[in-house]
Amino acid sequence: MDQALLPLQSLRARLPGLLATLEAGLVERRPIVRLCLLTALAGEHSLLIGPPGTAKSELARRLHAIFRDARYFERLLTRFSVPEELFGPLSIRALEEDRYERHTAGFLPDASVAFIDEVFKANSAILNALLTLLNEREFDNGAGRQRCPLISAIGATNEVPEDEVAEAFFDRFLTRIPVDSVSSAAFFALLRTDVAAAWKAPAREDTLAGEDLASLSAAAATVALPENVITSLAELRAQFAADQVYVSDRRWVKIVALLRVAAASDGRDSVALWDLLLLPWITAPDAVRQEKVAAWLQNRLGVREAFSPPRLTRVVEAFQAQLDAELQANDLDYDESGRLRFSAEQVADQIGDAKGGAGALRMTYARKRRYGDCHIGARTAQIDDLIRRIDTYSEELAGQRRELAAYRAVSLWLDEALAERVDRHLAATAEVIAGLRQRALDTRAGFVNLPRLPEDDGRIPERVDHESLDAA
Repeated sequence: MDQALLPLQSLRARLPGLLATLEAGLVERRPIVRLCLLTALAGEHSLLIGPPGTAKSELARRLHAIFRDARYFERLLTRFSVPEELFGPLSIRALEEDRYERHTAGFLPDASVAFIDEVFKANSAILNALLTLLNEREFDNGAGRQRCPLISAIGATNEVPEDEVAEAFFDRFLTRIPVDSVSSAAFFALLRTDVAAAWKAPAREDTLAGEDLASLSAAAATVALPENVITSLAELRAQFAADQVYVSDRRWVKIVALLRVAAASDGRDSVALWDLLLLPWITAPDAVRQEKVAAWLQNRLGVREAFSPPRLTRVVEAFQAQLDAELQANDLDYDESGRLRFSAEQVADQIGDAKGGAGALRMTYARKRRYGDCHIGARTAQIDDLIRRIDTYSEELAGQRRELAAYRAVSLWLDEALAERVDRHLAATAEVIAGLRQRALDTRAGFVNLPRLPEDDGRIPERVDHESLDAA
């Protein structure tokens, strides 16, 4: 094996155990733990949005223990917080030498993993300083800039204020994760769990060193971004624009980088369509809009819009309407001399209608239209083409479900609840498609059983006009 690949292989082997360690004793926190670790592996920051007492700080402390020789910093901010609390006190000696510098050892500029509680309660001066530190890993210390070893910061807040500085700072957190109290179903498990006893820091050899992160970053840079993934991202971007939700270009670039890290850490050389199930928490700003993204993904992933049940239903209904029209169509009946044929009963009926005040006698007679083999063959050929395309799409849907199942079996980062929603939607779509196929078959049988002419007249009808099923 290439020696350069050894750290990456080792990291992949250790990740499942590290995730289990992080999750130990934390009830209903599995998706949150995994999102925070993935975000850290991508060199990005997470924001936990929820009430106090929901294990936010506990998660941050555990995350720190995952990284070898990492320095940890934690602070609760208030509206009275001053820069010294985060960035360190001013250096008296530097002031004596007319320099404005801080002692940063042990403070945020010196930290590898940081937890900042109530981040939006700080004043604008602190938030502005944090902007550069979080995004560029640099701190303006006096006349120079200090390089910071920050791997990842976890912020926590009850709510996100709406002002210009706060929005810019909010955008620095790639992952925004709503954190709620445990559900009623998990409440008993919460009371029975000793969180402190459940947590055991990983052995040093199992933690992640700098070379592990470097090898993962290098592998992620080579991960391919398939066209279908790019197309889905573009469609979601357009949806955001339509909903007037702003997602910055910088965020889209970071989103793709995180998807590549997810693929590389799973041992894949290409971003999968199902990696997009991470998008709710790295695109939308809050729980309400994240659910809209989740619903969009549920309805779109693995399903071609051109073969969506509503569109395919309209196509099948067009054939059914054509069949009904042809079954009900009438023809005038002529004899060999070109005169209309009438029976005595029909003439009597017409005369009776005239005597009853219906008006002048009108000699009309119609019979059900009959069709030649060319006509029926053209209709069945067109509907056979539709059935073939439905069969192809049904096989495609089955393949998508198999791919999703395989992905669920190996992915470390997948939100299982959302994956289950997508799988149920694929299954429901397949069921609807199967029903439409049967309707198409029944319609085909109806065309075959149309009244026939004794001899084919050679007439080929125009194709049934229906909505195109060309690939979207």
